[in-house]
Amino acid sequence: MNSPSSSSSSPSSPSKFLDLGSVFGQKEVKKILVLFLGLTASCLLLYKTAYPLPQELDVNNLTSSRPLLDHSSSSSPQRRPKSISFREVLENASTENRTVIVTTLNQAWAEPNSLFDLFLESFRIGQGTQKLLQHVVVVCLDPKAFDRCSQLHPNCYYLETSGTDFSGEKLFATPDYLKMMWRRIELLTQVLEMGFNFIFTDADIMWLRDPFPRLYLIDGDFQMACDRFFGDPYDSDNWVNGGFTYVKSNHRSIEFYKFWYKSRLDYPELHDQDVFNKIKHEAIVSEIGIQMRFFDTVYFGGFCQTSRDINLVCTMHANCCIGLEKKLHDLNLVLDDWRKYLSLSEQVKNMTWSVPMKCL
Repeated sequence: MNSPSSSSSSPSSPSKFLDLGSVFGQKEVKKILVLFLGLTASCLLLYKTAYPLPQELDVNNLTSSRPLLDHSSSSSPQRRPKSISFREVLENASTENRTVIVTTLNQAWAEPNSLFDLFLESFRIGQGTQKLLQHVVVVCLDPKAFDRCSQLHPNCYYLETSGTDFSGEKLFATPDYLKMMWRRIELLTQVLEMGFNFIFTDADIMWLRDPFPRLYLIDGDFQMACDRFFGDPYDSDNWVNGGFTYVKSNHRSIEFYKFWYKSRLDYPELHDQDVFNKIKHEAIVSEIGIQMRFFDTVYFGGFCQTSRDINLVCTMHANCCIGLEKKLHDLNLVLDDWRKYLSLSEQVKNMTWSVPMKCL
């Protein structure tokens, strides 16, 4: 018979077997749990690396240097930044009394070393004209003119047109020239309707002095330069030139421009300047009540009738001149004459212009 002590210490005892099994089970369970948790964490880490969770979008850090979509690859066409409205361009360029200086530009005149470069240069070397550049709005009639303008000037606007390509040189009185001139009148009507006064200037006009002191600021709703001036600023029979006009925004000027634009239908083969000469004496113009003034060529000269006094001249226009190359040649001479004049220590009375030469 076995003693109680020997029987209690026997490995085959049921109670001892249960104690050892319990210890063994707890340790293994812990190891399995640790292993399972470790594997789970590793899997999650690998998943996050392969498939990162989207981060919260910080709208304060969205800049053009970090676009949401990358269109910079060579296979994607470059897109022009969204243009601002014409009204916004006018607002940006406007003086305190809501006056802007407007010109139009096409590809032919916008090429390097062409008329637009001379136009801008005249503002830079003119007397009191540098400050006026910020008020110049350049209305571009084709995309290439707009691209070139945007490289040189802050206030450019692309005027989209349908049915006509305005990019090339438009010779005087040709069908495309007529369309371009009437598109200009339509645009200037819109400027007036938006409440802006304007000076319209062709880009083949050199700005040598600030012309504002020579404008009729109190009276004269509509003021126009002349090919030939006969001495009376009130005389509508002066030979007018629509390349330089100063117009105040009011109901009279708006109604007159609308009537002028509508009158193109009565004279389909004439450009805006000739139509003006046809309608200026009509009764409806008197009924509108618009006050007209005409500029003396002493201050607003051109190749038709050059300014007689270089000490007084404000602008010089390549009028009475057909052909881009001729205009370029003679306007370069105008700027050369002006530089020589500026280099003199005193005013001169008898200095004469070198132009017109090719524009004879």
